[in-house]
Amino acid sequence: MNYYSAKNKRLRKPFREAVIEGLPSDNGLFMPERITQLPNGYFGNIVDKTIQEVAFDVLKPFVEDDLNEQQLQSIIQKTFSFDFPLRKIKGNHYALELFHGPSYAFKDIGATFLALCLEEFYKDQQEKCTILVATSGDTGGAVAAAFSKVKNIEVVILYPSGKVSELQERQLTTFDENVKALEIEGDFDDCQQLVKQAFLDADLRKRLNISSANSINVARFLPQMVYYFAPFIEFGKEPLTIAVPSGNYGNLTAGLIAQKMGLPVEQFIAGANRNDVVPRYLNSGKYEPQETIQTISNAMDVGNPSNFQRMMDLFSEKEIKEIVKGFAFSDEDTLELMKKVYIESDYLLDPHGAVGYLALVEQMKTSKGKGIVLETAHPCKFMDVIKKVADENILPDSAQALMQKEKKSVKMEVDYEVFKDYLLQ
Repeated sequence: MNYYSAKNKRLRKPFREAVIEGLPSDNGLFMPERITQLPNGYFGNIVDKTIQEVAFDVLKPFVEDDLNEQQLQSIIQKTFSFDFPLRKIKGNHYALELFHGPSYAFKDIGATFLALCLEEFYKDQQEKCTILVATSGDTGGAVAAAFSKVKNIEVVILYPSGKVSELQERQLTTFDENVKALEIEGDFDDCQQLVKQAFLDADLRKRLNISSANSINVARFLPQMVYYFAPFIEFGKEPLTIAVPSGNYGNLTAGLIAQKMGLPVEQFIAGANRNDVVPRYLNSGKYEPQETIQTISNAMDVGNPSNFQRMMDLFSEKEIKEIVKGFAFSDEDTLELMKKVYIESDYLLDPHGAVGYLALVEQMKTSKGKGIVLETAHPCKFMDVIKKVADENILPDSAQALMQKEKKSVKMEVDYEVFKDYLLQ
């Protein structure tokens, strides 16, 4: 399996090189050259499979040229090491909880899979690899947890100063081993742009082996296909509508690839906050990036989502508008919904899951069958918001211990040359 640049399909790399390079030299994004169909009847007995068995079936075609079956099985067992429970909220509406991993966020899956792939690729190398990752909240914590103590890998995390929650910041800034945090005086798009500039800097890449742990990396978003199969393991093959809280759209892109493999999703829904570039495109046909707007669902505060390029590579404009519906909501809408669900259903949504649930409720007015919202983060990561909804201590013991650790970060302005000098020092 080779991976081509979405900007130039003649630029192709095998999985190993695509993972190590992170971003193609033309500033495109790597995409698999083919999407293998699952066997006929696969969903007829999916209820008898484990999530690890499904993960092997789904991921093998994408990696088999560079990871043998034993290597892939080992990586999958270490990656898919926690449950994805379905919780009934109300009627035929369910939450698929993806936050039971080490950083309490769905990104634990992609970050762990990527870390283990790179560990495998670099285990016999003398040189080190530096992982660059921009985060709007959750990615950094997942990457830090996944890569800490991985041999021959160093991690540099860029996050927007003052725009992540206190727990998220502790998850980024309290590692003593091979993880360093840069507190950027800007927003997520500024952080992401610095990372992209580094990948396009030929001089830097001659002097430093760099890769990415953002969803721009194929090994980050591809394993996220797997948990879209979890509701079918639970319910069998029946029409499902799945709502995805959306910021940089890597998670939704993974679901779209799973659908191309044969996943019988009836409708995908992109739930956005005021950073509503994609919902506006789905409704108007115009893609107009905007300045990032800060919201209470901060991990979705992205004004120019990079994975939109992948979505448009997978489908035509007409197709994507049929497959994905988009809705956007204000902070006021989000908070009101969180309170309502907590009172009526005794279920505590985090702000991102709440945006997704709002979109699900809107779409299910005209859809039949069961509706699933991806609950992408534990509510404890957003205690400043949760305190307005519920007066209870929901911090796990491990999170309480983390809050006592000392923050270690380097403050930096949005200046590429300063960033480059830091990387080379």
